[in-house]
Amino acid sequence: MFGFWPYCKNRRFLVAAFTGVGLAVAGLAVAGCQSPLNQGGVQVASPARPPATSTSAIDQPPRSHDLPPVAGPRLPTRAPAVEAPQQTAATTAVEPPKLPSFLPYLERRPEITAPQEPLRSSVPPPATSDTVRVGLLLPLSGRNAQVGRAMLNAVQLALFDFADQRLELLPNDTGGTAEGAAIAAQLAIGDGASVILGPLLARSAVAVAPAARAANVPVITFSNDRSVFGNGVYSLGFLPAAQIERVTRFAYTKGISRFAALAPDNTYGHRVVDAYRETLARLGAELVQVAFYDPYAQEFTEPVRILADYDHRRKALLEQREELEAKDDEVSKMALKRLENLQTLGDLPFDALLVADGGERLQSVAALLPFYDIDPAKVRMLGTGDWDVPGLGKEPALVGSWFAAPPPTARTDFVKQYRDLYGAPPPRLVTMAYDAAALVAVLARTEGGPNFTAAALTNPSGYWGRDGVFRFRADGASERGLAVLQVGRDKNKVISRAPNTFQAAIN
Repeated sequence: MFGFWPYCKNRRFLVAAFTGVGLAVAGLAVAGCQSPLNQGGVQVASPARPPATSTSAIDQPPRSHDLPPVAGPRLPTRAPAVEAPQQTAATTAVEPPKLPSFLPYLERRPEITAPQEPLRSSVPPPATSDTVRVGLLLPLSGRNAQVGRAMLNAVQLALFDFADQRLELLPNDTGGTAEGAAIAAQLAIGDGASVILGPLLARSAVAVAPAARAANVPVITFSNDRSVFGNGVYSLGFLPAAQIERVTRFAYTKGISRFAALAPDNTYGHRVVDAYRETLARLGAELVQVAFYDPYAQEFTEPVRILADYDHRRKALLEQREELEAKDDEVSKMALKRLENLQTLGDLPFDALLVADGGERLQSVAALLPFYDIDPAKVRMLGTGDWDVPGLGKEPALVGSWFAAPPPTARTDFVKQYRDLYGAPPPRLVTMAYDAAALVAVLARTEGGPNFTAAALTNPSGYWGRDGVFRFRADGASERGLAVLQVGRDKNKVISRAPNTFQAAIN
């Protein structure tokens, strides 16, 4: 176990934003340690750090957002501790022993100075024999610049928490294009990057992969496009298939056996439905109906109407009313009274409906479901990780729905830390950037030298991150410990906890 403070006094980060063909320059204000550092003409503002004290810091409990391997030592974090998810009755894993923590040295947050003018450097400073360079490819300009800059902020926070003085960051702007990503990767590799973090978009990841593989530089991308995974390219992206399997299995254990799906008619929608179908086949459950809709349409009435079999069920109700009205007996009058508030007659052939979308489209589609008599009180709505956003319960039709996502408590402290430092809440995706940077910072400090080998990256025990436990598989995809959440009017509720380890059973 080692502490952060001894490595912090002479920390140096290379924060050069390269200006290549089609690349915009990113302005960085990095939190350092004791004093401003000047590397190759690039000055980095450094907040004050607390002095070392004699306070004992041993026997602190492991925290769910620390990042080293689950079975090994865990590094400290500056944020306050959050309660680790409790294991369910079916969990068989043994909780790791309590290990020393250096939290007292890290409790005080750095002061972030006002943004400086964009830092410019065309050539990084010469590397020493122990320098570890990390390439970072993000869309710091273009349509996704806001998310890209937020991810850069998260990377800087992770390096402040975990990196030692040898690590240098090489940020490069992809511009949000495949061409920009390819150039950015070549720059990072040419400047001696031992590992690359990013890019964000699938097409950019595809463009980066050939050069990285040729140079034997591993890539940890934030894309969830399976076509680029493997052979040295790893993804921290949230994979829809894993989310679908988690929530579907949970629903099946609650007695639901007839399922339907409503999805956009695009690549994402079809992949989600395929994963849904495969999961149901393994469970022995039935996928009774699938409806697709045009994701570019302005309204979605027709596919919802067809899914609800509304015309047939409405006709059945009207015929039943007409038949009862023709009779004058008391029983018929009572039956007619019961039909007064119904829109349709007859049950739907499914008990759960997966709506594979998010954002405004999800809100629009969900509002139509009860209108066409897909009653949320009778049909359980299921969702993907796209539902993992605040305010979902404002749509009444979604209240009580289930979806799978990383445990929310794992990122609670990070959200607060980020808001305190940057004055705004982070976009949902930026935890991936923090976890990726923290992981390489830990592996850079491995005894015997930096270790970015496939064996190290695919540690079967996994790592603790800001989104709970995760690990890389040999094929480059990531596995995560997911929780099942129920949508509430004001706040979502965890109804099936995420596992603490990959040995724990997922219920």
